[in-house]
Amino acid sequence: MTPELGRLATELTSVIDDAAAAFGAAAPTVSGELDCDPTHPGHLTCWQYGVRVDHPASPSTSLTSLLPSLHRDGWESHDRSTPREQITRFTRDGADFTVHVAAAVTIIGSTRPVPA
Repeated sequence: MTPELGRLATELTSVIDDAAAAFGAAAPTVSGELDCDPTHPGHLTCWQYGVRVDHPASPSTSLTSLLPSLHRDGWESHDRSTPREQITRFTRDGADFTVHVAAAVTIIGSTRPVPA
């Protein structure tokens, strides 16, 4: 792992863990490097990290409480909700993660690509 990817991975992991804590106890589902350029394998990598929170107490309230702090930290939110699910995508400097509120909450992120 390059030093830049290590820094980005540490930051993304921390942001996602903090966001997940608003919903309850989280279990990691994915954590590791990902080759990000299918046209030139091995040239660009990113970090992917995800957690799952089963049966959060009040997920809609938890998501609403996250918005001010994430916006203060420079994350932009994009509402992609449907009538059945609440989905909010957060982006900043090429990194992104999604908070998906349905029967359970899944938060998955990816750093911006960096040279391998």
